[in-house]
Amino acid sequence: MAPRTLVLIPPSEGKAEGGDGPPWAAGTMAVDGLAPMRRQLGRALGAKDPARRAPTMVAIERYTGVLYKELDARSLRAPARRRLDRSTFVVSGRWGLVAPTDPIPHYKLKMSASVPPLGKLSTWWRPGLTAALAPLVARRLVWDLLPIEHSAAVAWGDLAPAERVTVRFEDARGATVSHWNKLLKGSLVRWLAETGATEVEALEAFEHPQGYAWDPLATEHDGTTTRLTFRQA
Repeated sequence: MAPRTLVLIPPSEGKAEGGDGPPWAAGTMAVDGLAPMRRQLGRALGAKDPARRAPTMVAIERYTGVLYKELDARSLRAPARRRLDRSTFVVSGRWGLVAPTDPIPHYKLKMSASVPPLGKLSTWWRPGLTAALAPLVARRLVWDLLPIEHSAAVAWGDLAPAERVTVRFEDARGATVSHWNKLLKGSLVRWLAETGATEVEALEAFEHPQGYAWDPLATEHDGTTTRLTFRQA
């Protein structure tokens, strides 16, 4: 992934416990412009906010769900790991945007949650998150691997990527795959980090162990948005 490529992924419900870093503080995350909103959300959460006292660890080690296990960032070679660290962001209900190297505590807060008096988090985050993303996505190829509830926190019509790519996976019968969706996305993120691919056409070389491959004939274009389909052979 060259600097002109950006990958957006969701967090995972599964998270590693503990950590040896100090409690969260403003100024410790890559996108520090969201610090005021993070603090505001912390005040709304009150005693339920783990950022008050809980220890931190880097996000790529904190998240342990299916996508992250398949990505297996620890085993990436140094060049691939650098690509991942500088070109990937997690869209989070608690933190807004999280870089792989950002120190965060263990937490449980979904983007679909409603937190008084802020309201539904996907709606509350949208203005700030969109503004923070604007310089990051401008003129870049953006791999939007977010589920609906996280993508709803971004006003895509206000952004100007060179191309926004979304993906779906279908089995050999043409049915949309949901159970393996996270695993397949983790595999794709790893492939992007390893290859440094900067254009959609490079996917012709992508082969998933379970037989999923990009079907160019099923590609759909809508303005700057490209929708890709991966089918199981």
